Amino acid sequence: MPNQPAPNLLSWASEIDEGAITQAARTARLPFVSGHVALMPDAHVGIGATVGSVIPTENAIIPAAVGVDIGCGMVATETTLTAADLPDTLAALMPMVERRIPAGVGKGHSDPSIDRALDDLGLPYTDLNPRQEKKVAEQFGTLGSGNHFVEVCLDERDRVWTVLHSGSRGIGNQLATMHITGAKRMMRKQAVGLEDPDLAYLVQDTPEFTAYIEDMLWSQRYAMASRARMDRVLVNALFRIVGGGQRVRTINCHHNFTQRETHYGKSLWITRKGAIKADTGDEGVIPGSMGTRSYIVRGLGNPESYTSCSHGAGRRMSRTKAKRELSADSLTQAMRGRTWNSDRAASLVDEHPEAYKPIDQVMADQKDLVEVRHTLRQIFNYKG
Repeated sequence: MPNQPAPNLLSWASEIDEGAITQAARTARLPFVSGHVALMPDAHVGIGATVGSVIPTENAIIPAAVGVDIGCGMVATETTLTAADLPDTLAALMPMVERRIPAGVGKGHSDPSIDRALDDLGLPYTDLNPRQEKKVAEQFGTLGSGNHFVEVCLDERDRVWTVLHSGSRGIGNQLATMHITGAKRMMRKQAVGLEDPDLAYLVQDTPEFTAYIEDMLWSQRYAMASRARMDRVLVNALFRIVGGGQRVRTINCHHNFTQRETHYGKSLWITRKGAIKADTGDEGVIPGSMGTRSYIVRGLGNPESYTSCSHGAGRRMSRTKAKRELSADSLTQAMRGRTWNSDRAASLVDEHPEAYKPIDQVMADQKDLVEVRHTLRQIFNYKG
């Protein structure tokens, strides 16, 4: 159940940094925020708006609240395979995934088969230069860096699932940054005072607002289609290693996005920054950190959270602090018994499970937001 740590804030987090509450309170004081800001159990400090927050606005949107990875989200596929169908090790899967799903900052690939998917998507509202158009094509179906990942998991029935986390890659970042910069410029030009410049906003029915909405919606479509492609590649690679298998169902959901919804009798823009939509019956994917459990959930439609829930475990340490205080040896110990990028342990310390909140605590905090359908344990992890 939520608590109220500050005016116009409701929080589901049993563990939350005071800085995140202070930051979310600044957002809640904006004049166009309609109702309370909802903090999910994984909430932590972000840029401008708090990661793990749900922000209801009327007639305006904060581009930095959506963030620079527009449409970032999860895709999970349940298969007919069980643990008994798998080989003793999935080591042979790693080079296939590394080759077919490039990962890392700026990484792309050349694959003529993606042209039809891109034709269906079209181009964003903002005119792109030739270099950006090339990036759109090369980075479609690529993972990215940071906490983006590919996993193979087993659920409580020993059924095999694949799970993947990725967003709109370089082009989404560039479009978002352009609109965030434009919103800040407009605030300065109009002498609008803000407690945080990253809360710069765009007002509905202006050309700048229209351009942002169109680019944002395109980036969301790009991210979802890119995840769908990587999911197909991943599942096909797994089936090739195992020698067969079929897909049962796929869940593909955003956690950095804005859309129009009706809440408390009003038509609002609901911005979910590090949160997923969890209306009654909605299926979602909530990953834990490396080496911990992930969850397939069904939404309960809680109106107080604007029918939302957490998008993951949520950081309790910054990347800098994690690198300073945690070690490659302890990460290796935490990942024991799994196939993973062990040769890159030193560069993955900032993704150490101890840098995140315990996922079981996060799930307990939101038992009034979602129902757990399946609990997944990782057996294979490929990190961006």
